[in-house]
Amino acid sequence: MRKPVVLVVEDDTLLRLDTIDMVEEAGFSPLEAVNAQQAIRHLESHPDIRIVLTDIDMPPGMDGMALAKIVHRRWPPVAVVLVSGKVVPTEALVREGGMFFSKPFRRADMIATLQRLAA
Repeated sequence: MRKPVVLVVEDDTLLRLDTIDMVEEAGFSPLEAVNAQQAIRHLESHPDIRIVLTDIDMPPGMDGMALAKIVHRRWPPVAVVLVSGKVVPTEALVREGGMFFSKPFRRADMIATLQRLAA
């Protein structure tokens, strides 16, 4: 059986690499993007992506909230997990089935959420 694919979208290199390690350790196959535009290209070319794990604050350009809206509209089965150390989204912006985590988050909590969303 193939591992579920998680797309990690994070502009901070160290945080992105750390999150990719966590995703791999949790038994998922990670893809990475440094911004929302790159994430959309991955979504267009990888129909096996199950979860998008994205930072909200990614200047310049499209932020994680705008990316989440696009994902929900174009790829409805894909779950979105939003992460931020600065921004707290309103409940209306976190679609049912998605989640929000404040940075820093507990790895065990994030892994449990990813496993639940991938099931």
